[in-house]
Amino acid sequence: MGDLPTPRAIAFDLDGTLIDSRGDIAAACNHVLVHAGRAPLPPERIATFVGDGARSLLARAFELDREAPELDALLVEWARYYVAHPVDHTSWMPGARDAIEVLHARGVRLALVTNKARAVTLVILDALGVRPLFEAVYAGGDGPLKPSAEPIVRVMQELGVRAEETWVVGDGAQDIGAARAAGCFSVGVLGGFHSWDRLREAGPDVLLPTLEELLAIVGH
Repeated sequence: MGDLPTPRAIAFDLDGTLIDSRGDIAAACNHVLVHAGRAPLPPERIATFVGDGARSLLARAFELDREAPELDALLVEWARYYVAHPVDHTSWMPGARDAIEVLHARGVRLALVTNKARAVTLVILDALGVRPLFEAVYAGGDGPLKPSAEPIVRVMQELGVRAEETWVVGDGAQDIGAARAAGCFSVGVLGGFHSWDRLREAGPDVLLPTLEELLAIVGH
């Protein structure tokens, strides 16, 4: 891979990057569908709706426009259910927990940048026991979502680091787009919600099979 910039900070995506949350996302989505009198959907179909926040996911599940006013009540029920069941079916992605614990111990400053709603995100981090590892958290509801540069810029400002010192790690095109827009080094990780082709087409600076390989490319 040649010489890579050594990061002072790394901004991680959550779903599909650090955690395999397919089961809990599907459960929350299907709860809302049934609550509204609709039939549940196959989890594998719901997985294709992930990446642009809960409002977009529910809009796709209900076949509504993203700005449809009826989504407001559906989102309230989604958040109520998900906060009560944050990690019933969730597990770590390969190498993820070890990566963030080792990087934190090395002094790399960690941020979490997710399009997932803040209330759900914080409950998940608490349930997994890793919230203290992240010095900055930007989540859905805090402002524009990825692929906007703003989520990355905001956590860089909070951490006091520059773009050239920051890596962005994620499994989706949204993560790579946000990294590029913010001027950061991007790392794509396979195995999440996005296909290999879609992630490759997004053009990450480095593409890894899993997070197990991340520590090897981060300078000591």
